Amino acid sequence: MKKLGFIGMGNMAQAIAGGFISRGIIDGNDVYAYAPNTGKLKQNAQRIGFEPADSISNLVESSDTVIMACKPYQIDSVLDEISALLKGKALLSIALGWDYAKYKDAFEKRNVPLTGKDRVRIQFIMPNTPAQVGEGVFLFEQMHTLDNEERMQVMDAFSKLGMVREISTDLMGIGGAITGCGPAFIDMYIEAMGDAAVKYGIPRKLAYELVSATVKGTAALQIETGTHPGELKDAVCSPGGSTIRGVTALEEAGFRDACIKAIDAIQGK
Repeated sequence: MKKLGFIGMGNMAQAIAGGFISRGIIDGNDVYAYAPNTGKLKQNAQRIGFEPADSISNLVESSDTVIMACKPYQIDSVLDEISALLKGKALLSIALGWDYAKYKDAFEKRNVPLTGKDRVRIQFIMPNTPAQVGEGVFLFEQMHTLDNEERMQVMDAFSKLGMVREISTDLMGIGGAITGCGPAFIDMYIEAMGDAAVKYGIPRKLAYELVSATVKGTAALQIETGTHPGELKDAVCSPGGSTIRGVTALEEAGFRDACIKAIDAIQGK
């Protein structure tokens, strides 16, 4: 990743570009981005420290590694314009649904080589929004065509912005549902618990701070210790105490079932 180019500069691309630059992973002068809204692109370039490109083709020509960060429905038309320019370059994609197999089909239809010296090297990555504060989760599809050393460098760079895990293609969908959609569900929990705190007199800002810090600390405790979450829950539940009464109320309200059904809905079950 000596020269890195972003096609699209939405929230996720901003988080990744900003994280790479602020952590010294790559110099801002070697990071390029293109987006149709040139005014907003230039504002983000000034704020984050990357170089705005005046066209997608110029962006690709200036980069050795390209991150596809535009909307999934835009990718076909983008590939029509730049697929030939991607020869010999690495393509990292963070667009939902565009896994290795889909890119393989797209490049084969355009007669772009996927083998040999001039091949396009492909890696699908599923990020999530906490990457904006260096607490992201990045799922790397197991199937890829990056060079081994190149892939290690890419994974190391992303690990500076959060957790990196390799996952098989057949599990990318469910993995993305958990990590990509999960923040929205957790935000709903934070909001709901905040409402409960406000109901009993805690100011709104403080309520959200208390709930969010509790979520963060509980998650950190589980990750660091590796303890089963049920065991951690049991450790807080004294016999006849307040917590077990709250746990019982959540179970009666179908808390677990609602969580599972949310994922079922995403998976179309």
